[in-house]
Amino acid sequence: MVKSNTSVDRRKARVRRAVLAHSGGRPRLSVFRSSKQIYAQVIDDEHGRTIAAASSLEKAMRESIKTGADVEAARRVGKELAERAKKAGVEKVVFDRGGYMYHGRVKALAEGAREGGLDF
Repeated sequence: MVKSNTSVDRRKARVRRAVLAHSGGRPRLSVFRSSKQIYAQVIDDEHGRTIAAASSLEKAMRESIKTGADVEAARRVGKELAERAKKAGVEKVVFDRGGYMYHGRVKALAEGAREGGLDF
């Protein structure tokens, strides 16, 4: 199998390496941004499982937002994820922007998670 070595993959790997090196055992808040939606999940890398997840595709979210591709949708996904993570007992996370620049929807999701009570 051939490994992908595009600039996007290298950037994502570089960010992930730095995040995991400084995580101190905290779960990772990982972001995926597509052109039409935004997704986020809190991942426990020690056990390899997802603790909490939220996206702009969920039925309740779709009914209350116009599109999943704007800053307001990202902020609402961040708040929802924070609520679910706190319910699962997670207070502190490390933010993995996944190779995306920290602005726009990615920044809005992070701010929404902070408003919801996650510490990072």
